[in-house]
Amino acid sequence: MDTDVLVVGGGIIGLTAAVRLRERGARVTLLTADPPGDTVSAVAAAVWYPSHTDADPRVLRWAAGTYTELGRQAEAGVPGVVARPTRMLLRRPWTGPPWWAAAAGDLAAHPGSGPYATELRFTAPTVEMSPYLDWLVARFTAAGGRIVTGRLARLDDGFALAPTVVNATGLAAGRLARDPAVHPVRGLLVLVANPGLTTSVRDEENPAGITYVHPRRHDVVLGGTAEPDRWDTGPDPATATAVRARCVALVPELADAPVLGVRVGLRPARHGGPRVAVQAGPAPGQRLVHAYGHGGAGVTLSWGCADEVAGLALSG
Repeated sequence: MDTDVLVVGGGIIGLTAAVRLRERGARVTLLTADPPGDTVSAVAAAVWYPSHTDADPRVLRWAAGTYTELGRQAEAGVPGVVARPTRMLLRRPWTGPPWWAAAAGDLAAHPGSGPYATELRFTAPTVEMSPYLDWLVARFTAAGGRIVTGRLARLDDGFALAPTVVNATGLAAGRLARDPAVHPVRGLLVLVANPGLTTSVRDEENPAGITYVHPRRHDVVLGGTAEPDRWDTGPDPATATAVRARCVALVPELADAPVLGVRVGLRPARHGGPRVAVQAGPAPGQRLVHAYGHGGAGVTLSWGCADEVAGLALSG
């Protein structure tokens, strides 16, 4: 057997885990149903922020580890990674730092204006996913990792290829791991040309829907929606129009920015939060490591989670 660990799933969670495992000396094969550039990770707005995750020491640890790693990558000029100033506008009265503040480094609170009671300012790593996924694939394969396209009918089938299997299958984990807590959260994004913006702005408490503006090199990601248990991925013109209108109200400089496209993805969420845990395989010496249910915070938790997954997979 020429593979020590089989990672199942080619999105951001599977790819970062595969990279960390290979860096620790394991012989790793990544089995993915679709090329990484065709996974839901490629659709993500991909800005560091533990969106729609509850306070949890594990999540804080993963978020902090990822913040540090993405900061290093931004300084090193990794394709698609940029540290951007961020403004988060809060409509509720200020009651103290959010639970994730310790992971964000330079977060500071300022008085708000208009409908906003408080404005939080911090630096957030942002990731343009297409070049970044390409970079991750190249980093993994250059280190000797192998990528194979295919699907498993059952997770146990992976043990024919390696004694350790990492389940990073996202939404498919609901079926493969028989986990009824897994569910989709549909997200719609509008892409517009960038008129020169460099700062991300968020208004997640907008009563009309979560609203965020995330600049990239050549475009701006406007969001968004978070629709639990909705499986369709077809664009909705009326929703796209509403998203754009909320974002223009938030950042008026976008008023004349031409629309470049609309993207829809299904976030792989899980009631109770991400599942990162190890269990015994069907035979002695086999182990199954679960790493799924990260929802819309996959990029935010990826590298910190990958470190934990590697530890679970290679311990003992």
